[in-house]
Amino acid sequence: MAEEHGELEERIIIKDQHTKEIDLVNRDPKHINEDVVKVDFEDVIAEPVGTYSFDGVWKTSYTTFTVSKYWCYRLLSAVLGIPLAVIWGFLFALISFCHIWAVVPCIKSYLIEIQCVSRIYSLCIHTFCDPLFEALAKICSNVRVAVRKEI
Repeated sequence: MAEEHGELEERIIIKDQHTKEIDLVNRDPKHINEDVVKVDFEDVIAEPVGTYSFDGVWKTSYTTFTVSKYWCYRLLSAVLGIPLAVIWGFLFALISFCHIWAVVPCIKSYLIEIQCVSRIYSLCIHTFCDPLFEALAKICSNVRVAVRKEI
């Protein structure tokens, strides 16, 4: 009984990862598009002092800009949102797949192989360079430098 209950909880947890509730009010909780697409009428169209259009034209322009931006976005997202979501989902799945099945194994393989090369390189350095540098150190150990101030 306890095993069946554990398996049921596990299935529910796995299901919840793919069908979690989304926030329909705050649709950018990580603020990734905060500065990019926040464009209002005042950010695009502005009239400097002394060159004002008629008030009716200004109000109508504001309303037209705002409503057309709103409905064009909604129309584009309705027509292209789902196909682009499929494409982006496929792309990120492909990137994840390549990273899991190709990149990480290649890096691990490289690290294993380079460890062998590292040991051979270290052996060569210690065999050939250590005696050379020890000899140079003994030659230079008797060098004395004196600094005198002459007036």
